[in-house]
Amino acid sequence: MSMAVSIECLRKIYRGGFEALAGVSLEVPAGSVFGLLGPNGAGKSTLVKSLLTILRPTECRGTLLGQPIGHRATLSKVGYLPEHAKFPEYLTGRQVVEFSAGLSKVSSTITKRRTGELLERVGMASWGDKPVGSYSKGMKQRVGLAQALVNDPELVFLDEPTDGVDPGGRIEIRKLIEAMRAEGKTVFVNSHLLAEVEQVADHVVILAKGRIVESGKVSDLTSRGRHYEIRTEGPVPPGIREKFNAEGWEVAGDRISIQAQDAGPVQPVIDALRAEKISIREVREARISLEDLFLSAVNPDGTEASR
Repeated sequence: MSMAVSIECLRKIYRGGFEALAGVSLEVPAGSVFGLLGPNGAGKSTLVKSLLTILRPTECRGTLLGQPIGHRATLSKVGYLPEHAKFPEYLTGRQVVEFSAGLSKVSSTITKRRTGELLERVGMASWGDKPVGSYSKGMKQRVGLAQALVNDPELVFLDEPTDGVDPGGRIEIRKLIEAMRAEGKTVFVNSHLLAEVEQVADHVVILAKGRIVESGKVSDLTSRGRHYEIRTEGPVPPGIREKFNAEGWEVAGDRISIQAQDAGPVQPVIDALRAEKISIREVREARISLEDLFLSAVNPDGTEASR
């Protein structure tokens, strides 16, 4: 599997001795959606800005699109939407996208075509010729997405892409991210909206205090604590409850929990309930959510942590 980003060691120590990144190493598979998660101050933005050479890291070894991190020509293949992106309010949305195209040395012919296509794609076609100063926060974010894609990048960094966007717009942005993956692009998403990242990301890294505390495929991480739950019509009778507890099946009221990685161990429970003529209301598979995993990873002692 080829890697769009491969970091052997990334360290950033700010003046005064604060270590924002403590020798982070990670790999981002090409053609995937990669989620970077962590509480405020974890080092997420520092990591992204170091990869893009916006910040000068203290130590950095690795590659980006097959070239050493910092290789100037390679950055022309990268798109970037920064957190809290600001654009001159006297420019129109179309001019913002065209300006970004100019910085990326996109030809005027391609710029004109792609600007129109991208404004349509992010739902801003009817506002493209109006000044940014008249936009809502969510509209500015949509234009920010369009300018990040104007150079048709291989790798796109999105820092809080749904910040200020309404629920409908979040769904549209999620679909846009999925479409970019389908086109073969690699999308690096930094977001605090864990449920949204869980829906779209293939791989995630959780960062805390400048160190990676969890990483892997979303499907693998959320399969931890996998179990099945059966709900019955009314509480399970005491005699049956004692029998189930003796088998290692947890019973609480009308809920029976079976720790299992597949549905096989659930069948004897269903058979036993049917034999006792107990009606089954629901059978479902349950997994740990990305949010639960996040909280346990960044806050293992159970004290409240900011996100």
